[in-house]
Amino acid sequence: MKIKFLGASGTVTGSSYILTSGSGKSILIDLGMFQGPPEIDKLNYLPYDYDVSTLTGAILTHAHLDHCGRLPILVKKGLPAGRQGFTGSIYMTPPTRDLTELSLMDSAKIAREDKTQVLYTTADVINLVKQFVTVEYHKEIHIGDFIITFYDAGHILGSVSLEIIDKNPSSDIRKIIFSADIGNFPAYLEDPTEFIKSGDAVVIETTYGDRLHPKENPVDALQTEINAIENNGGTLLIPSFSLDRTQELLHIMVHLKKEGRMKNETAVILDSPMAEKATKIYVDYPKYFNDHIEKEYKIGEMFDFPGLEVTKDWKESQALYTRNEAKVIIAGAGMMTGGRIVGHAAHYLPIASTRLMIVGYQGEGSLGRQLLDGKNEVFINGISVIVNAKVNNTQSLSSHADQEQLLEWLKAISGVKKLFLTHGDDHSRIGFKEKVTTELGITDITLPILGQEITF
Repeated sequence: MKIKFLGASGTVTGSSYILTSGSGKSILIDLGMFQGPPEIDKLNYLPYDYDVSTLTGAILTHAHLDHCGRLPILVKKGLPAGRQGFTGSIYMTPPTRDLTELSLMDSAKIAREDKTQVLYTTADVINLVKQFVTVEYHKEIHIGDFIITFYDAGHILGSVSLEIIDKNPSSDIRKIIFSADIGNFPAYLEDPTEFIKSGDAVVIETTYGDRLHPKENPVDALQTEINAIENNGGTLLIPSFSLDRTQELLHIMVHLKKEGRMKNETAVILDSPMAEKATKIYVDYPKYFNDHIEKEYKIGEMFDFPGLEVTKDWKESQALYTRNEAKVIIAGAGMMTGGRIVGHAAHYLPIASTRLMIVGYQGEGSLGRQLLDGKNEVFINGISVIVNAKVNNTQSLSSHADQEQLLEWLKAISGVKKLFLTHGDDHSRIGFKEKVTTELGITDITLPILGQEITF
C-alpha cells in the first residue's frame, strides 16, 4: 500500500490523498482548495500531480471547500496536457452531495464575478455532479481492492471519517483510518462523532493539535454580545461560514429568544445567499441531527425565530446602513476574505457602538485574523478603515476537535502502528506529535510534506 499527500501537508487547506493498494489500484480521497495568502492560493492553479484517469474511484469526506474545492478539475481544467479526466464515481453521503454542489457552484460564480483566475466553470461543476454517488453511514463500498466504510465525523452535516481495508495487502498495514475533519464533540446540531475500533495506520487532522478550546459557554458568549448592542443600539457583526456555523448560530438564537435572554424585537439579519440555501438543505435531512433537535423541533423550526430576516438581494443588504436600531448581521465569508461581511466591516468598524464577534478559524493574512490580532487600522479594498468597534471572539464554536478530543478519538483505535499528521500548521502537528508520543506511546509518526509518497 502507498499513500501520496497532495494537500493539507503543513497547511490546514487543500486536503487531497491518493491511496494505492498492494496490487497497484488507486483511489482519491478529497481534492480541496488551498486557501490563504498568495503563496498558498497559487497552489490551486498548478497542474494536479497525478494521472487521475488511472483512479478506480474517489471519496469525498465533506462539503467544505478545503476538501472539495478542486474536484471539478478532475473532469476538465487543471490537468497536464495530454492527460484524460476522471470518469469514475465519487462517493459521499447524501447531505454532502447537496452541500458540495452548492459550494462548488458558489465558488465558480465568485471567481467569475471577481474576475480572478478561473479554476473551473459552472458547466464543469454540472458535469462533475453527474459522477456523484451517495452512500449512507456504515454501508460498505467496494472500490478496486478497497473496502471502505463511512463513520460520522460530527464535523458538519454528512461529514465522514473513513475506514479503508486493503483486500490484497503487501505488508502488515491492512487497515488504514482517515479521520478527515473531526468535529468538536458534542456538536450542537449533528449526531455525536463516532469512534473507530481498530486500524493499522491512521491519517489524522491536527487543526488544533497543539491547543485546547476555551471552556466558555458559546451561548453565554453570544448572549453577552447581543445584549451589549441591545443596550447601546449598535450593530453586532458576525462573519460566519455558510455550512454549519451559520446554522449553529441560528439555533442558539432560537434558544436565546425562547428563554428571554435576548429581545424578541431584536432583528437578526441573515445576509448570505449561500447560507440561506445551505440552511434549506440542512432542513431536508432531519435524521442527521442529534436527538435533541429531532425530539424538540419540527422541520424548519430549529432555525426560525421572531425577528429573523433574510435579505433578498444586494440592495436589501445595502439598505441595512439606514437602519439605526440594534441589530445582528450574520454574513459570509467566515474569515472576512470576501462576501458581504467585507462591505459591512468597512461601514460599521469605525462606529464605536459596533461589535464584531469572531466565531471561527481565521487564516493567516485574512481580514478576520488582522482584527482578531487587535489591528486598529485595516485596509479594505485598498481603503484605510479605522477600527473603533469592539472585537471579541469565541473558539468554543469551532467545528474542529481540539487536542484533548483528538487524543480521545485516536486512543479508541487499537493496533495503531503508524500515524500521519496532516491538516495542521507545523506547530500544531509538532505539538500533537509530542502529546501522542507521551500519552499514547505511538512513536512511528510522520509529518508528511506536500507531494510526498510513502510506501508501507
